[in-house]
Amino acid sequence: MSKLRVYYEFARPFTLVAPALGMASGAASAAGAFPPETWRPELIIYPAIGTLMAAVFNAGSNALNQIFDLEIDRVNKPKRPLPSGRLGLRGAWGFTAIAYLLALLLAWLVAPAGRHECFWIVLAAVFATVAYSVPPLRTKRLGIWANFTIAVPRGLLLKVAGWSAVKTVMGLEPWYIGAVFGLFLLGASTTKDFADMEGDARGGCRTLPLMYGVSRAAWMISPSFVVPFLMISVGAWTHILTGHFWLLQILGAGMTAYGVYVCYLMLRRPEELAVEENHVSWAHMYRMMFVAQIGFAVAYLL
Repeated sequence: MSKLRVYYEFARPFTLVAPALGMASGAASAAGAFPPETWRPELIIYPAIGTLMAAVFNAGSNALNQIFDLEIDRVNKPKRPLPSGRLGLRGAWGFTAIAYLLALLLAWLVAPAGRHECFWIVLAAVFATVAYSVPPLRTKRLGIWANFTIAVPRGLLLKVAGWSAVKTVMGLEPWYIGAVFGLFLLGASTTKDFADMEGDARGGCRTLPLMYGVSRAAWMISPSFVVPFLMISVGAWTHILTGHFWLLQILGAGMTAYGVYVCYLMLRRPEELAVEENHVSWAHMYRMMFVAQIGFAVAYLL
């Protein structure tokens, strides 16, 4: 049981909720999108498999990142299983391989009408997460490219994969929804980098706060807390988004206001971003993800 608890901690369970919810929300959006789906068991089965897949995939991605961030985590996160010595590299690699293989297997099983779009989307996301952590690419050390290789698999492709559990992704709507979340994470993912500057500098990771300073980096990422959610209202007005029009407008306006508030928290005293281990903006990033995911599901299902 002690070993299982270590692996549970190694998976970073709190971070698994957002991708699982994102996959389920993407499937719900597809079910309610025009033309709406008629009830059949596959509307539950495939999204359920996909939701489990998203959590398992993210656990594997977390594990891979911790393996290649071991020296950085000795400074930034010394209590984690690897730097603390509670888990060895052999066990970490085994966990990572099993998680990735299981995620791909589950993605293959998500095949409505015999389409395996989910598998190919997840395979592309796997390559993106490997590029983020593993040399020689290791985009984590390359400034904005680190943000890009987080935003694509965890924002854009995640939503499209969820959509693929119900409808084909051969259309603009799923990619537009994915772009909303991808653009949000393109900037918002930097909120975790401010407090990690010391370890990242030692590990050769040139994050935005290290490249441009705390204050300038905070200003640079601020549009990502506002612009993507304006896209919701625009998408509803232009009929790219086919969910409930007024619920989408409310969602867009509410998330935009929320984003402005988070920008205010970041920009009023940006120096605090580099002092507090988990600045309030980091917590709000996750809350914004949860609210937006649930909001899309509601707007499409009602």
